[in-house]
Amino acid sequence: MDRIDLNILKELQQNARITNQELSERVNLSPTPCLRRVKMLEDAGIIKGYSAVVDPDAYGLPVMAFVTVRLERQTDAEIISFEKAVMDLDEVVACYLMSGRQDYMLQVFAHSLKDYENFVRNKLTHVSGLGEMETHFAFGQVKRSMSLPKVNMQP
Repeated sequence: MDRIDLNILKELQQNARITNQELSERVNLSPTPCLRRVKMLEDAGIIKGYSAVVDPDAYGLPVMAFVTVRLERQTDAEIISFEKAVMDLDEVVACYLMSGRQDYMLQVFAHSLKDYENFVRNKLTHVSGLGEMETHFAFGQVKRSMSLPKVNMQP
């Protein structure tokens, strides 16, 4: 990736609905080479896709929780089983494999505290291999960026 690719990524992270014409103008490139570079970034897997950013409160999911999970055992079979089960839980929008005492951190959205309780009681605690869990509720969001930090260019 060069400076132009980084500029394309910066612009697309800020507004993925930008037209190719406008994008090409912002990165000082003609439209055809600009489109070719975007396609190359997609083919290389650097651009994974495009999506709309939805406000959870306006959507009706004002409760956001971060759930740390420790498995009973960290065997390959337990890990595969847990990760497969998490993929099927719609309430979980993100799952991270962690270092440290906890094995995973889940980001969960719910309509209410009661709905979150039902999720935990009826779904999450039924996941095979779950050893312990701890919930942290977010009172508010201070920062959320859809843009990754700038990377240093190699000489």
